[in-house]
Parts: sequence; C-alpha cells; structure tokens
Amino acid sequence: MGQKVRTAAVILAAGSGKRMGSDTKKQYMLIHEKPVIYYALKTFQESFLDEIVLVVSPGDIAYCKSEIVERYGFYKVKCIVEGGKERYHSVALGLEQISDCDYVFIHDGARPMVTEEILSRALAEVQIYKSCVVGMPVKDTIKIADEKGNIAYTPDRKRVWMIQTPQVFAFQLIREAYRKLILEEQQLKEEGISITDDAMVVETLAGHTVRLVYGSYENIKITTPEDLSVAEKFMEDKGEGG
Repeated sequence: MGQKVRTAAVILAAGSGKRMGSDTKKQYMLIHEKPVIYYALKTFQESFLDEIVLVVSPGDIAYCKSEIVERYGFYKVKCIVEGGKERYHSVALGLEQISDCDYVFIHDGARPMVTEEILSRALAEVQIYKSCVVGMPVKDTIKIADEKGNIAYTPDRKRVWMIQTPQVFAFQLIREAYRKLILEEQQLKEEGISITDDAMVVETLAGHTVRLVYGSYENIKITTPEDLSVAEKFMEDKGEGG
C-alpha cells in the first residue's frame, strides 16, 4: 500500500458580508439554527482531511474558538488566525500556519453546501495535476462587455465555467506562489493585474496550469439574503437541518 497523503485545509471566514444588509457577518448568520461556517467545517471535519486552519476577521478569534470550534467539537481545527485586508492576504496567512502537508484545500467558509464527494474528486485530480479548482459549466449564455457597456463578444458557453471552492494544490506549489505574490503585490497592482482567486495566484506567479473539477450547482456562496433561503431549501431537500 502507498503512503497516505497528508491533507490540510485553509477555511476562510474573514468576510464582512456587506451585501447581506445585516450587522451580523454572513459566516455567523444562521441556517437551520446553526451558523453558515458550521456546515463547511462539519464537512471538512468528517472527511479525510487531517488538519484545518480557520482564518477569521480581526477580533473574532476568541468568539470562533468558543462558539464555533469548541461548541461543535471541530477538533481538526488546529489553528485560528486573523485574516488580512484582502482575500489573498488571508489565504497567505493561513498557509503559513501549515508545516507538514502534501495537498492543501482552500475553501470559502461561506459555501456551506460543499460535500465530501466534492473533496474526494478534487483530491483525486490534484494528485495527478498538482492544482485543481472546483466549478461547474455555466447554464446561461455569457456576454463579455466593453468599457461602454455594450456587448463585445460572446464566448462559447461550452468552455465557460463558474468557479467555486475548494481550490486544491500541492502544498509547496501554492505556498511558494503566495509568498511570491506578497513580495510582488505592489508591482502587480501597478501593472493592473488583479488577483481574484487562488487559481490565478498559481497561474500568474507559478506559471502552472490549473485543472477544472466538477463541483455542484448547489455549492453556492452565501452573499445575499436570498442565498440563505436557497441554502436552507437545498438542505431541506437533502433531509438536513429543519
């Protein structure tokens, strides 16, 4: 038998949730009487993952430790760390808390519908390609706009994907790419390069191709109040919550 690979996760829960129109941060809003972040943590806790680093908003470490991690028995959370100004700062800080790992899963805590099946598919692909991201082909026709708000062109729908998380990488590859990003972030800004997800970090800073892996159309990100209602319905359909 081959040696078991060691896997870790960086789960991001440092968002402010401005579009929710609430004083409560979206990761702490309730779905069936449990906070949004609970569901992602539960899936990772019950999976093959060995270790979780939870990245939270400044000032939230004590709250998350007592009200989330300890309350629900998420013993795989080995570290809780405050995030940074931008998402990529938060990921970089989380990665630096991991020392012994083959592959790392980076996941938005505001995606409560992630499943172990998705994690398993991603693990299988990352062991072949060293980097992969979860997503789904778009259902709608997509239009690319010009700077005046007119249609510039229409890409082939068969080749357009909605990107989700987790995004999964060989640990040394993603850590070194993020270290390079932090060193060169000012230069990238001056060149007009905006980093919006982890795949872009690997593509831009490491020059590495990223594999697409099927996720789920239910693997939505909680961004607006409507998203909470959709997630509740998905869970009820699966016989969860309620």
